[in-house]
Amino acid sequence: MKREQILIEALPYIREFYDSIMVFKIGGSIMSDRTVLEDFIQDVVLLRYIGIHPIIVHGGGPEISQAMEKFGKKAEFVGGLRVTDRETLAIARMVLLGNINAELVNLIGKYGGKGIGLSGQDGMFLMAKKKPLLKVQGMEPVDLGFVGDVARVDPEILMIMAGKGYIPVISPIAADNQGNNLNVNADTVAGAVAVAMRAKKLFSITDVEGVRMNPDDPTSVISEFPASDFDRLVAEGIIKGGMIPKVEACVRVVKDGVEKAHIIDGRKHHAILLELLTDEGVGTMIKRS
Repeated sequence: MKREQILIEALPYIREFYDSIMVFKIGGSIMSDRTVLEDFIQDVVLLRYIGIHPIIVHGGGPEISQAMEKFGKKAEFVGGLRVTDRETLAIARMVLLGNINAELVNLIGKYGGKGIGLSGQDGMFLMAKKKPLLKVQGMEPVDLGFVGDVARVDPEILMIMAGKGYIPVISPIAADNQGNNLNVNADTVAGAVAVAMRAKKLFSITDVEGVRMNPDDPTSVISEFPASDFDRLVAEGIIKGGMIPKVEACVRVVKDGVEKAHIIDGRKHHAILLELLTDEGVGTMIKRS
């Protein structure tokens, strides 16, 4: 397409999304590829300049595991969740806040934006409660340690930052009512933030093309479906394995008030712009029933 055609195609979407809040969750698989990460940051900064208020929530599981190895600790997972003792929590804080969060803020600055790093302790905006004993079939109930569930999101500090033109970058470290830190799943945090901020969209930036009609065929991506179809798609084996929790998190936020949720392949150059500002889009969009 000619440049002017591309811009004209984007115009109605820019008008529709102007002054709206969007939450972007990124994980380790995207952050480990520098080119992909910089594409993502450029997209987010551009969105801010056209009047959209982006909020980034990041994970960092692979990086935490690598750091634990350097300190002579072996990562232990139960039911897909990391067992987190006090030393592991200190390592997670170091990686999430000191390394990943700071690097994302630096990259935003590199491309002309104003990033600000936050964790749940800042203004106590993200409160959590300790996760109860985890029951896994065939095992005694397991205490995951310093792992939490989101109890409350106070959106005030995020509203202030977004209103001043900053791009909040959130680490999934929350605080409980005793002042203890808890490690919380980043997908859970992103969903809770999106609901509390009344976001127009939640994006899960991952390393798959989207939900596939045929799980083994990367060209069979379902472009959109209503949240009410989730149980049927799981029962039919279309959504399975590791895609179930990703899609389930998106379905939950849509049911809780977020207009639409998207699962897109962050490895595709400028995937966010293609999904938001073109007629065709990329990835899978989950909408209200």
